[in-house]
Amino acid sequence: MKTRALFCTVSLCISLGLISSDAYARDSRIRFPIADALNGNAAVGKINSRIRLFFAGQDTPAIRKTFGGGRTNKKTNALNKTDWRACEWVFLSAIIQMQARAEQLGANAVINIRSNYKNREFSSATQFECGAGNVIAGVALKGEFVITE
Repeated sequence: MKTRALFCTVSLCISLGLISSDAYARDSRIRFPIADALNGNAAVGKINSRIRLFFAGQDTPAIRKTFGGGRTNKKTNALNKTDWRACEWVFLSAIIQMQARAEQLGANAVINIRSNYKNREFSSATQFECGAGNVIAGVALKGEFVITE
């Protein structure tokens, strides 16, 4: 009797999609404008204006000293958020972490910033890549820490 009840419960859950791997399987790679994220309301008071940001393909001032490269891989809860809101939030979190590391090293800029979601590099001066799922959104960035003139 218990076996039959368990079988019926599992069957019902599967048919309702409660135990479906497809329910959590979405992992879309979406690209969003960097400027919209850096200039939006969510960024106000969070971005360190002393640490300049230069994305892949952007001209940089002359470099006086390099500190090597670094990377960040940030995730956020995407439940009940649009892809844009979740990705904007996690992108800002990644940028803040990169700027904090630059400050620790004594750098005044992070250059050649590019997306590196799941170790697949995407370089753009205008867009970042975000992995958006049903439950989690993630942004991974790579860049170099430098002192510029």
